[in-house]
Amino acid sequence: MQLLTKEILKRFKEVGSQEENKDPIVIVKFFNPVGRGYWYATEYNAKDKIFFGYVSIFGDHNDEWGTFSLEELESIMGWGNLGIERDLHCGEKRISEFEIPSLSKK
Repeated sequence: MQLLTKEILKRFKEVGSQEENKDPIVIVKFFNPVGRGYWYATEYNAKDKIFFGYVSIFGDHNDEWGTFSLEELESIMGWGNLGIERDLHCGEKRISEFEIPSLSKK
């Protein structure tokens, strides 16, 4: 699956930095179709291919805001050789609109 499209890249550029926003817009959500893992991307540096967003792997105190790379997402292969996918049905939402147990505790 193509994780980024021209439209998504354009949207990241339009939105820009959200570091001062306490409830940033999630531009794209990625997930592991055969295991745990959700990546909620709020920013993207196209030059370095680095995202910023919320990463929820275990749904507990290990989840956090931080950076992750496109290369990292593309390198993850799960059962049946399935890789990370982009949630095609998600659309843009504020991070507060997602039901993320580890985030609501913070």
